[in-house]
Amino acid sequence: MCRDLKICEAVRIVGEQAPFSAPASGGLRPDDGRLLRGRRSRARIREAARGLFRERGFDATTLRAIAARAGMGASSLYRHIRSKEELLVDELHELQTEAWHRFRIQENRSQKPTLEQLNCFLDVEHNLLARDRDFTTIALRATTHPNARVARQVFALQDRTVGLLTEILQQGRTRGELDRGVDVLGVARTIAHTTNGARIAWANGLLDSDDCRAAVQTAVQLLFQGITQR
Repeated sequence: MCRDLKICEAVRIVGEQAPFSAPASGGLRPDDGRLLRGRRSRARIREAARGLFRERGFDATTLRAIAARAGMGASSLYRHIRSKEELLVDELHELQTEAWHRFRIQENRSQKPTLEQLNCFLDVEHNLLARDRDFTTIALRATTHPNARVARQVFALQDRTVGLLTEILQQGRTRGELDRGVDVLGVARTIAHTTNGARIAWANGLLDSDDCRAAVQTAVQLLFQGITQR
């Protein structure tokens, strides 16, 4: 029972945040105008940062340059963000959401073997991250500062990935593909950690993109051999 509760909690993490809803009375909140302007300003900041990150790289981009491209002063920008890393997390969140969407809309996804589903999701995620290697490099670097606010945000994104992997594994165990005693949450975390390990090597130039993908697939294949129903 305890294990299943953990699984349910992990799967719950995968759910998207509930959209903003109006008050029950149906009236407009007094700050609706400010909220809308704030969202528009942050969208401009993100668009400016995205362009500068790709043109100059993350490290060479300054908050002042982002503010200038977004058409606002530095003091105005600081009202919306605290660091470049926050913007990076926003981009990673968007890539992750896109990966989930692409994975979930595939035809007959639920009918595919569990190992194939795992590799499929990890491939989709890798392809999207490979488009923006700089993002991945800085995100991995951020996790080495566990007390930093952005590190907690990056770890939260990793937890969401663990949640989806757990969902796939739980379905496989229910179908009888995996041993009934398998701790699917533990396996999901192991896959996530293995994937990050391969990405660290890739980010440091020790593996190219294809070798990184192959390393992840090999690790998952070996792990899967130990949890398959016999």
